[in-house]
Amino acid sequence: MLTTHHHSSPNATLTAPDPRHGTPTTGDGTPPTGGRVLAVGTPGPRLEQLTQTLLATGHDVSHAAPGQVNLQVQQAPPDAIVALDDERDALDVIREVRAAPAGRALPLLMVAADPGSADVVDMLRHGADDCIPAASATAELSARIEAKLRRVPVPVENLLLDPRTGLYSQPHFLDELDREMQRPEAGRRGGVMTVVGVAEMGALESRLGPRVRREVAERLAGIAERLGSVCDRLGRDDDGRLLMLMPGVDEETARRSLEKFAHTVAGTRFVVADENVRLTPAIGWTPLAECADHTQAVEKARDASAEALGHRDLRPVMYAPWMRGTPGRRNPLGAAVGAAVRSLLPALAPLMVLLLGVGVPFVLYQQTYEMGWDIGSSMYWVVVAGLLLSAGLIVLECLFSLDAVPRPDSPAQPYPPASAVIAAYLPNEAATIVETVESFLRLEYPNDLEIVLAYNTPHPLPVEDTLRELARRDPRLVLLPVEGSTSKAQNINAAVTRVHGEVVGIFDADHHPAPNAFQHAWHWLSNGYDVVQGHCVIRNGDSSWVSKLVGVEFETIYAVSHPGRTRLYGFGVFGGSNGFWRTDLLARTRMHGSMLTEDIDSSLRALSEGARITMDRTLISRELAPTTLKSLWNQRSRWAQGWLQVSLKHLWSALRSPAFTLRQKAGLFVLLGWREAQPWLALQILPILMYSAWKAGGPDNLDWAVPICLLAMLFTVSAGLVQAAFAWRLAVPELRRRRGWFWRYVLVSTFFYTHFKNMLARHACLKEALGDRQWRVTPRAATKAVDGP
Repeated sequence: MLTTHHHSSPNATLTAPDPRHGTPTTGDGTPPTGGRVLAVGTPGPRLEQLTQTLLATGHDVSHAAPGQVNLQVQQAPPDAIVALDDERDALDVIREVRAAPAGRALPLLMVAADPGSADVVDMLRHGADDCIPAASATAELSARIEAKLRRVPVPVENLLLDPRTGLYSQPHFLDELDREMQRPEAGRRGGVMTVVGVAEMGALESRLGPRVRREVAERLAGIAERLGSVCDRLGRDDDGRLLMLMPGVDEETARRSLEKFAHTVAGTRFVVADENVRLTPAIGWTPLAECADHTQAVEKARDASAEALGHRDLRPVMYAPWMRGTPGRRNPLGAAVGAAVRSLLPALAPLMVLLLGVGVPFVLYQQTYEMGWDIGSSMYWVVVAGLLLSAGLIVLECLFSLDAVPRPDSPAQPYPPASAVIAAYLPNEAATIVETVESFLRLEYPNDLEIVLAYNTPHPLPVEDTLRELARRDPRLVLLPVEGSTSKAQNINAAVTRVHGEVVGIFDADHHPAPNAFQHAWHWLSNGYDVVQGHCVIRNGDSSWVSKLVGVEFETIYAVSHPGRTRLYGFGVFGGSNGFWRTDLLARTRMHGSMLTEDIDSSLRALSEGARITMDRTLISRELAPTTLKSLWNQRSRWAQGWLQVSLKHLWSALRSPAFTLRQKAGLFVLLGWREAQPWLALQILPILMYSAWKAGGPDNLDWAVPICLLAMLFTVSAGLVQAAFAWRLAVPELRRRRGWFWRYVLVSTFFYTHFKNMLARHACLKEALGDRQWRVTPRAATKAVDGP
């Protein structure tokens, strides 16, 4: 690049645009002392005029065209830069200057042809130190340059503390960390290094400029200081991540403190660059004892933060060797055996269930009888009592469903802006997603309603072009591709910080909510509830016998069981598809992608924090059912294992929690404990019969007509008939007309489907024990819908 240098003559005189301005002086009345100034602009009259002005005010001037600033700054660093906003966007020039390490501390003045206030604000936010109209007096331009040269900026990294945030600069933070790690082990117990990134940082910076890095770090540090956490020193790195040193703490204390910090951040609305935003902290941490030096400690915490960034679920992530491709301390042979067992699980599962659920108990009953203890006979009555209890709970739910709490007639507050979030794995939804989006765009709502399609796809799909065209035609549709997502939870977590509504409805990609769904949901939320779960109705029941079966089953779940349990136990659960949340609650609760039923897990975590959750069977959304037995198996297998995960995670903590009443704890025990034990208990009838036959000398010697046993069996079977009758009575009109579906459901459920679901529940226990948590998706296809009302 050819760079032209102009040197002012000692006798040069300034020709001012207006003679009244006279000879330019500095702020104290003395003539300017000059300095090396880089003039940036496209060659032409404007650049030549700027050059003459700078020369006339005693400056040494060099030139650089836009796009070549970095090279010039590196070769001959100037004292200041003055740039024109000509052919290229002024913000591009600012970014170019500030991207070079040598350009970060240089005074940068923008000369704009006709800047509006918004233009000036944008330039200052993106890194300009000053902005002056091109028509300004020469003396003013000179004075502004001189003022900047007299107060040369000192890069924050050269200061101990950033005067704007009070945080340690990165080099000084590393010095503090190094001093902590150099302390003798006898005087240093525990300690944790933490790095906090923000999932929204890229979007904020592209929209508001690099200043958001400092502001976001400052806001996060304010939360940490307000909580009075165990953080000893706070700093920030060059990318705006918050650095936290937590000396003298054990891992469990650190984890609890970081979890509290994460949920507080997620539940706070921040003002960043004059915008109201939500932030998702991505927290990575590592124990200092596992790090050789301060460099390794920061690198490990950053790797863990990057892992947390992908999940967006607020859970702090502790560093693990696999995050860097380093093999952990695992037994390779054990891992290989585990993988082989998981691959054979579908074939081995029935045999393993028979072995664990039938063979082992039979041998136990037999051996204890030989020792003089007749456990088998006692277990017989335990099983009978268990079956009667299950049937009785079903009947109770049916009765209480008739007395479900009605929806408030009117909202307690005006309708606020609302948001619908459709979570989609696009390859699975390509055949139906456009139809789904169009159904959402037809919803009725008296205030603003945005439709956010949060989706992930491993590769571009043609349907994305159609979706972009829909978004162009209707600005209510917001397309949010979630890069790196592998779950519905990650898609929802990415969307919850972008939505503008006070209420958020969550939907799978095959849902068609009723036109007034959001209005009716607000009736609940404005009257003291935090989450309301709606009634999911099958809309493709005519597709196959499987979809007919599921259509009736959904009525037993959403029209009977959910409302009945809510009334019986005083709380509701789910909050997933066709679930409506207060946005603030969902933002600080999030969904965990490691849970196969992430929505149930989230609702239980919300309940434990005091949230009120209800169920409304009149809040309708129609969805697609599986149409084959294989797809039904895959779906219900995930549900069964997901419920098991939730039970293992929440049952005992809920029973010990003071947040729940005794009535609610009884409901949680039934929902999370009894439902997992009942499939195994029902299976015990087989080893008990085998034991009884062995003890009696053969099955011919058994009395099969014991009255109490016959009555118990009759009551157990009749519970399914009662539930189906209540489901028909409370079903949506289009399904009530299909009375034959309900009779078919009773027949299939009695002889097949109940045992099918029990088998799935037992199979789920084996999968969870072996660590097999693969989510098997089934592509959806457009199908014929059940006729509406």
